[in-house]
Amino acid sequence: MATEGLVSLDLWTFIATIINLFIQMWLLKKFLFKPVHKVLEERKKLADQQIEDAKAAKAEADSIRAEYEKNMANATAKAAQIVTDAQKQAQKRADQIVQQAEQQASSMKAEAAADIAQEKKKAVNEVKDQIGGLAMDIAGKVVEKEIDPNDHRKLIDEFIDKVGEAS
Repeated sequence: MATEGLVSLDLWTFIATIINLFIQMWLLKKFLFKPVHKVLEERKKLADQQIEDAKAAKAEADSIRAEYEKNMANATAKAAQIVTDAQKQAQKRADQIVQQAEQQASSMKAEAAADIAQEKKKAVNEVKDQIGGLAMDIAGKVVEKEIDPNDHRKLIDEFIDKVGEAS
């Protein structure tokens, strides 16, 4: 019966052990589990808040990106329109310059033609004056001399030479 003391069950010790176990559980729950649970809840709330902030930031970044892409598309379209307008204006200006150049060329051609016609009339009048003067000289010489066929031939040749020089 020596082994009876080792495995015996004492009711008061058993109750005290159970009560001790409940007190330890209560103390663990009050001072360990509740603060740990509270810290875990706060960390969970902080993580949830950071996730929500990240989602909001991503949504804001997406909206800013969409606005940026829209603005870039508008800017590209506006730049293309500006280039098109500039090309049209340049073409109009080039056409105007060509038209003005053609008009100037036409007026210069007309002036040149008028100058040529005037110079031609002037030259013809000068030749007529010279021919008239030569005719008068010849007539004067004919009157002074009696003309024989050789003198007559000589005067005609002289007249032709002078007319050739004048023209």
